[in-house]
Amino acid sequence: MANRSGGMSSEHKRRALLAVATVGALALAGCGSDATKTVSVPSAVSPHTTAQRTTTTTTSSSSPTTTTQASTTTSTNGTGGTEATRTTTAPAFTKEASGGEGVGAAVAVVKVHGYTAGETSTYRPEDTLHVLVGTRNGSSDGYGQQAFFFVDGRYIGTDTKEPSASVKVVGQSDTEVTLAYPLYKPGDPLSNPSGGERSVRFQLNNGQLVALDPIPPASSSTGVARN
Repeated sequence: MANRSGGMSSEHKRRALLAVATVGALALAGCGSDATKTVSVPSAVSPHTTAQRTTTTTTSSSSPTTTTQASTTTSTNGTGGTEATRTTTAPAFTKEASGGEGVGAAVAVVKVHGYTAGETSTYRPEDTLHVLVGTRNGSSDGYGQQAFFFVDGRYIGTDTKEPSASVKVVGQSDTEVTLAYPLYKPGDPLSNPSGGERSVRFQLNNGQLVALDPIPPASSSTGVARN
């Protein structure tokens, strides 16, 4: 009940304060009951990936087998990621046979044909046409000789079908070889030919061996011959 001066009684003030306190408590309780939201952030993914390119080289069956070696380069960027891997293939090189290997193979060919190669300096690796003079196996006196010709290491034939008493190389160029044959008259011993000497040039012509001069006969009853 209001007092005469128009103000609130002490009882009314007490009730008003209690009401205000109750409303504030309810408000605080409502705020405390709100749910807390949790946001999960996915882990960062590096934008750089590693890629590798492999190159395979195939050679034809007619060429020599080669080995290629791949080299790989990997770099790291400033953020800790890995840059793309670059793979390169080293060039392949073909191994060429040396002159020594060519001479060895030629000597083996002469041996297969029943002859033994003598002086091997006539097989000049810098020339296209090579020659070796071989002596027939079993010859006790060193007679019975033939010239064996090769082109870039490939055997192409002999100077004559039948061997000569002796033959020697007296001239050479890239595609030409000159051979000299001692000539015998009827009745001459092998150690003493009396018919002089004849030179014959052999030339490589379109892959074929051609005699540019007449070749003396293997034997003759009236004239000079190689035996």
